[in-house]
Amino acid sequence: MSTTTRPDSPANVVLASTAEDAAAVEAVREHHAELAGRLAAHAEHLLRMVAAADSAAFGQARAAAADFCTEQLLPHAAAEEDALYPAAAALPQTKLLVEAMIAEHRVLEGLVRDLGEATEPPRVVAAAHALRVLFDSHLAKENDLILPAAAADPAVSLTGILAGMHELLGEHGGHQLGDHEEGHAGCGCGQAEAHAAGHAAGHAGCGCGHAEAHAAGHAGCGCGEADGPAGCGCNEVDEDMPELDVRTVPHAIRHATVIGAFDAIPAGGSLLLIAPHDPLPLLRQLSRRTGGAMAVSYEQRGPEAWHLRLTRT
Repeated sequence: MSTTTRPDSPANVVLASTAEDAAAVEAVREHHAELAGRLAAHAEHLLRMVAAADSAAFGQARAAAADFCTEQLLPHAAAEEDALYPAAAALPQTKLLVEAMIAEHRVLEGLVRDLGEATEPPRVVAAAHALRVLFDSHLAKENDLILPAAAADPAVSLTGILAGMHELLGEHGGHQLGDHEEGHAGCGCGQAEAHAAGHAAGHAGCGCGHAEAHAAGHAGCGCGEADGPAGCGCNEVDEDMPELDVRTVPHAIRHATVIGAFDAIPAGGSLLLIAPHDPLPLLRQLSRRTGGAMAVSYEQRGPEAWHLRLTRT
């Protein structure tokens, strides 16, 4: 019997019949967080575009949100019904819950149709917000009830169920289950992948000998200062820049949530990240994921919150 822990979740310990199934639970949870982060970014961007009364930008934001839902969110739901839910439905403690989850999928499908077909912008924004709220609730039940129940049953092999299913695992399906994106303890300095990323996210305090560097500077601001408005005094902030405050996001899925939100940002776009500390490990992870195609500027450095502008270059 193996375990996986989530100290900031109501389900503190997940008992799994094998170490591989424990890793599978975490892989699915990380993919869930990425999907939720992307959906949150799309919903936030739609809200800002309708508030700005920019019909062209709103149309682009709507198309991007609809594409995400039809190409990623709904295929994920379908894969759950095909692979994960039959196993959970065979367990007496989750049989009725699975029936309710399938019913929620039908509601999600209806909201995606509303997102793509509604003619009035406020209705589009309402559909996106409803999608975000329902999807967050839906994922919480999967993470804390369905996955643990399936993992604990020796007759169920989550690893076998999920093998090769990109719709359920996302990028985690391309890695060995249980591997973490961060990869190395601490900073990872001295490892080839960290240096290949050019230390774009900075290594202040990690002891690797590299000074903190934000090579792309203050993208989008135009002031030329790398430290952002807090340091340069330009105080320029994009009103249409999506904002993600991760201070209330459980630590176990915080990185995946930010990764998902940043994946929804188009080239040249920015995301305002609000974090409870200087998120250097997360920035290194994002830099590796994007091949260094990311600019970071600090708009506020503590003491209670760090505000960072993350720009896809």
